[in-house]
Amino acid sequence: MKELPMKSYGPLLEDIAQVLAKSRRQAAKTVNAILAATYWKIGRHIVEFQQKGEERAAYGEALLKRLSKDLIARFGRGFSEDNLENMRQFYLTYPLEKISETLSRKLSVSQKSETVSRIFDLADLTSAFTLSWSHYVLLVKRSRSPEARGFYEAEALSGGWSVRQLERQINSQFYERTALSKNKAVMLQKGGEQQPEDIVSPEAALKDPYVLEFLGLKDEYSESDLEEALIRHLETFLLELGGDFTFVARQKRLRIGDEWFRVDLVFFHRRLRCLVLIDLKLGKFTHADAGQMHLYLNYARENWTHPEENPPVGLILCAYKNTAVAKYALEGLPNKVMAAQYKTTLPDERLLAEELERTRKILEISGRVQREAGR
Repeated sequence: MKELPMKSYGPLLEDIAQVLAKSRRQAAKTVNAILAATYWKIGRHIVEFQQKGEERAAYGEALLKRLSKDLIARFGRGFSEDNLENMRQFYLTYPLEKISETLSRKLSVSQKSETVSRIFDLADLTSAFTLSWSHYVLLVKRSRSPEARGFYEAEALSGGWSVRQLERQINSQFYERTALSKNKAVMLQKGGEQQPEDIVSPEAALKDPYVLEFLGLKDEYSESDLEEALIRHLETFLLELGGDFTFVARQKRLRIGDEWFRVDLVFFHRRLRCLVLIDLKLGKFTHADAGQMHLYLNYARENWTHPEENPPVGLILCAYKNTAVAKYALEGLPNKVMAAQYKTTLPDERLLAEELERTRKILEISGRVQREAGR
């Protein structure tokens, strides 16, 4: 077979690569617009239902709880009480009048004369929401005032800010600093500059938890092949230790406020009658790891633990290159007697650390062999 000349082939490859990259960005943008429009409509239904009479308004949290349960049963994840409340607040922040004004500016004269029900079809609504749902959650929950929200929304739109960039600007109080600045033009120019950590690929945009839930897709992906392999091995290892551990979930997600977290492994310990949350870190053990685990435990105690069960316990595993560390988080238990029982019943921390270290070395050697064989 005759080899292709790179002089003519190179431009072809680049042209096709640009088409694919642009299409993927557009796909992510389209999905996010439909998601935001859908959630606005859901928020509208909830608000209008609650506003029809004092009896319905009194439902409050009970309504969201019932809705959450029924929608999850029918459509899968993505309809937690917190997210339904986000949808309700989204509609209240962007009410009918505001969206009507936005659409009136975008629609043609003939479209403007159509009925309100037609104007608020999903296809038309998508043109009103040009940011992603994750952007709108941040704008609704984190903006301190309507003026700040309007500022961040306008800058995110004009500057093409990613969610990470928007969050960074809100955290740095960019609105307040710009308002106080004597040279606002320079502030806006510097603030709009993208940092390396702000960049989000189309693939990452489509792996946003909100998008995955909306599309009914699974998101069982890890930060690295090594981490995934270690998690799977630890799952098998703990199940083989005896009949005490029962597998519950891998990469179990939880949402606290407007932030997403994942617990690598969740087991139920039959003898202790409690959940065991396991978090794997590929770096050194830090106090931040302990703090994050206690955050998980507090959430699990409130949302995942049944009345007859004991409080959950956390296990932090750190697979650092030179050493492995395993630590149990037991400080949240009601009394010292229970903490002592947990320590004698759960696998020894040293045993877990040794197994983690041994497995990591085997996986790294196996990975090197595979890479060299593929050369």
